[in-house]
Amino acid sequence: MIEENNILETINMIKLYNLDIRTVTLALSLRDCISEDIDRLCDNIYTKIKKYAKNLVSYADELADEYSIPIINKRISVTPISIIGESCKNPDYVKIAKVLDMAAKEVGVNFVGGFSALVEKGMTKGDELLIESIPQALAQTQRVCSSVNVASSKAGINMDAVLKMAKIIKESAILTKDNDCIGAAKLVVFCNVPGDNPFMAGAFCGIGESEAALNVGVSGPGAVRAAILAMDNKSDMSELANKIKQTAYKITSTGELIGRKISKRLDIPFGVIDLSLAPTPAVGDSVAGIFQAMGLEHAGAHGTTAALAMLNDAVKKGGIMASSHVGGLSGAFIPVSEDAGMIEAAQKEYINIQKLEAMTSVCSVGLDMIAIPGNTPENTIAGMIADEMAIGMINKKTTAVRIIPAIGKKAGQSVHFGGLLGDAPIMNVSNLTSDNFVKRGGRIPAPIHSLNN
Repeated sequence: MIEENNILETINMIKLYNLDIRTVTLALSLRDCISEDIDRLCDNIYTKIKKYAKNLVSYADELADEYSIPIINKRISVTPISIIGESCKNPDYVKIAKVLDMAAKEVGVNFVGGFSALVEKGMTKGDELLIESIPQALAQTQRVCSSVNVASSKAGINMDAVLKMAKIIKESAILTKDNDCIGAAKLVVFCNVPGDNPFMAGAFCGIGESEAALNVGVSGPGAVRAAILAMDNKSDMSELANKIKQTAYKITSTGELIGRKISKRLDIPFGVIDLSLAPTPAVGDSVAGIFQAMGLEHAGAHGTTAALAMLNDAVKKGGIMASSHVGGLSGAFIPVSEDAGMIEAAQKEYINIQKLEAMTSVCSVGLDMIAIPGNTPENTIAGMIADEMAIGMINKKTTAVRIIPAIGKKAGQSVHFGGLLGDAPIMNVSNLTSDNFVKRGGRIPAPIHSLNN
């Protein structure tokens, strides 16, 4: 008999447990758009995005109706703009950001990623100009997202870039303070950034990617939670892990089906499927809820890091059996503002930044969508970034920081974004100074295991 039970279970995941395709992201190389003239460059970018993405939204909507599978976001990621813009005699990165925003609006996508720079080992003039322009670019656009990679397991941590990004995060928050500092919510700092990630704010089209590709990000924490709750509460850890793997397999299979259908209609290659468990503020669609289903009283209880490690590993194992092209981040996300259970844990002070930092060592991202007091010093923010980068560098994994200094607000209050970005309780930050450490600058050397050629 054909997998009738699997088909019925997947239908129930969609109907009852918030399973969806979180994003279909068109990755698009802009390398052939390069020009010494800024106006010509902008025209080339606009024309290419319109050409390749004009049917992205309509095809995704058609397939969502055809298969009754929600496709929540349609997005574009492009070649890091620091590389594209530095070809100009007089580069104007804010102007490029506005063109990206205009093109994204024209084709109907909700975000465009790639206002980015890769500076783990050092900065070119183009990198510096782009980074300095980030606050204005994010304040003057709606759909543009930005990311900067400041560390890797091969290069170490560029502390000059870390310190600069702390300043940029603060400036981005200040310029958008009337909109709950949303500029900082569209900016992420990475270690070991992947070039095929379909999720925002860190998506961009890596240098080794093809001319165009369709990358898919699936979700489904609610489906995983429901599968665990349906088990005998005496099931041991191995049985629990197997159930998560089986569920991840079904989620990934669904995502790849949709991704390949859209890529065929767009006449571009299918890229990767990112099988991350991306939560939403909706009740029941929470990674924190999975921890409770496993037996923890709440996210933040002792054992949370162990539960997350098992969850992340089982998701990867189940997903990799369903697809030969798994990429991006692929694991479990723990964004505080976007997960109803994590929001509650932060409000009740079950979790703090130190606990979230520990959880980073076993999950897909890091300090993600965390609001901090608006008067937090830049050097303290730099110390937070450095800590996360160190976890990624030493463990050969991707880590990231997306923090929102809530200008004019203090711990215990909150910022409100709405939609998938949710609400972020403002969390306490250590009052101990990082000044003399982060001001040293230079580069923290790569670990010994980087010498593996």
